[in-house]
Amino acid sequence: MLAVPHSVGIDSIDALLPQTQCQRCGYADCRDYAASLHAGEAEINRCPPGGEATRVALGELLQRDVSAIPALADDVDAYAAEHVALIDETACIGCAKCLPVCPTDAIVGAAKRIHTVIAEACTGCELCIIACPVDCISLRALQTPANWNYATLAARTGQSMQLRDAYTAHKSRYALRAEEGLSAMISGTASTESVTDKKALLAEILAKAKTRTTKDLPR
Repeated sequence: MLAVPHSVGIDSIDALLPQTQCQRCGYADCRDYAASLHAGEAEINRCPPGGEATRVALGELLQRDVSAIPALADDVDAYAAEHVALIDETACIGCAKCLPVCPTDAIVGAAKRIHTVIAEACTGCELCIIACPVDCISLRALQTPANWNYATLAARTGQSMQLRDAYTAHKSRYALRAEEGLSAMISGTASTESVTDKKALLAEILAKAKTRTTKDLPR
């Protein structure tokens, strides 16, 4: 168990994270990672998209010796932070499986309709790539300087807080849909199988996210 200053709360830790919700740290989202840091259960080097700026900021806040901690934990994948998702609209089948897994609702579309990505809202988390059954989603490099760092950019523009708000809204919306689906199932207007299938799909996508590698990602 790592020591944590009593004056430090989860909110102050969460505010330093880039809010990509990419799950590369091994947690469900940035908030869960912040909670684990607050509990002294995690180290400060598990956030690839945050880069060195986030590691140093967390070290200062939590009073850790940054020089004694590796830049990135051995079990954490690298992060193509300079990329955003791009959908090949000629191959998209409109299955909508990418919509619920996008943490910031950066994908616009509906069932049986072509989808597209709003680049400004995309964090490059890659969860949509894992969810796509026809492999029509890829990563596109942004035109950014070689020393571009997601954490410093987010800190300068306030983008990380906007992303967090978008993620909170996304979770609330899909939680409401889940409740509505459960209510419909109870009332007999929806089948148990349909609700179970959706839960199984999300579980499968999240499981794939935990075991993914980045060897084939563009650099």
